[in-house]
Amino acid sequence: MNTLLKETRATSALAAPIIVGQLSQMVMGVTDALMVGRLGTVPLAASAFTGGVFVFFFVTGCGLLAPVGILVAREHGRKDEAAAAEWLRGSNGVALAVSLLFAGAMAGLLPWLDRMGQPPEVVAEAGPYYALMAASIVPGLLFQVFRQFGEAMGRPRLPMAVMLGGVLLNVFLNWILIYGNLGAPRLGLAGAGWATLASRLVSLVAVAVALGNSRGLRAAWPSRLTGWPAAGRLREFLAIGIPSAAMLVFETGAFAATAFFMGWFGATALAAHQIALTCVSFSYMVPLGVSMAAGLRVSRGLAAEGRRATRAIGLGAVALSASWTLLTIPLFALGGGRLARFFSDDPAVIALAATLFVIASLFQVFDAAQVTAGGALRGLPDVRVPTLAVLTVYWVVAIPAGLALAFGAGMGPAGLWTALALALCLAAIFLTHRFGRLTRGD
Repeated sequence: MNTLLKETRATSALAAPIIVGQLSQMVMGVTDALMVGRLGTVPLAASAFTGGVFVFFFVTGCGLLAPVGILVAREHGRKDEAAAAEWLRGSNGVALAVSLLFAGAMAGLLPWLDRMGQPPEVVAEAGPYYALMAASIVPGLLFQVFRQFGEAMGRPRLPMAVMLGGVLLNVFLNWILIYGNLGAPRLGLAGAGWATLASRLVSLVAVAVALGNSRGLRAAWPSRLTGWPAAGRLREFLAIGIPSAAMLVFETGAFAATAFFMGWFGATALAAHQIALTCVSFSYMVPLGVSMAAGLRVSRGLAAEGRRATRAIGLGAVALSASWTLLTIPLFALGGGRLARFFSDDPAVIALAATLFVIASLFQVFDAAQVTAGGALRGLPDVRVPTLAVLTVYWVVAIPAGLALAFGAGMGPAGLWTALALALCLAAIFLTHRFGRLTRGD
């Protein structure tokens, strides 16, 4: 028990700045929506549509780059700083190639936006903003490499501070460029795109300079920041990155499909779904941060002491994430209606959102457990079986069960969320059990 508490405290210390950084990214999205929303409905719709396309490419890229922290933490655990430096250099090469590919792919869709079922005025408004957001993928993904490197080397506060600064810079530039303040031209939605691109470029330079000048990291800092990894290293990188990316695509795709099915029930259901999902996603940043910390600490512990030594790290992290839900469960179950009133004054939307919040309160603990156990497994690294598990629970269980409950059993929108709760419960049980089984002995 003493070991479990000790490891949980260590995970908490690493997770805290990671969580703050994750929350700052959520705040950036919220502030962008609020500031663009003042321009009118069409610009807000154009930014939301662009954001949906951007998130797909960006999340997939983050999944492909997930090995950075795991591999750097492993070398740090072995006290092989030169190898950690080589992983940073090679990861930057991979990130540059992936980000340019994804930015080009997103930009390549620009002439086809009018064929995606969007209103003509929304497509016309989205053009310049869409192109700028595509360009911002490059510094955005490169930043993720440096962020993970800093966290894996035990310097999580540096990336956190840069992310918080990036949020403030983005808001300031939005204020100048969207509305034409301080003598700048009034660029409207395009101004938000320029602000995002500029803040991401500044954040990238700032995090590289901050980490490169950190005394404790000099031995692990490469002479060249970018280069292509050797074939063996690339295979090892992709063996973790491709399943991790697939796992994220399966999960985000399931939630996107749920939103699509919600639309069949009308605007009220879709609005209620978005309100509840926004609040749940904000709360999710805490266990997600714990998950990231758990993956780093498991990888480092595995290299230093062996697989059995990681058991307390992973199980303690799962317990830590689950304990967070002791706060969110009563908040969502009892205060869901009040939360919904911050987003809408439509009684029908508020009532349905309150129902969805009750369901969310039930699956919070399972969601926290499954994401944390998944992060701990990634640190081992064990990614192929968990990826298949995520594919199964979402696309074999949740989607068919959701359609059956929503339409066959007449539960409506609540049926879709009930099925998600079932999937998360199954994922939590399987992934936690798998981590426990794999760490019983070396």
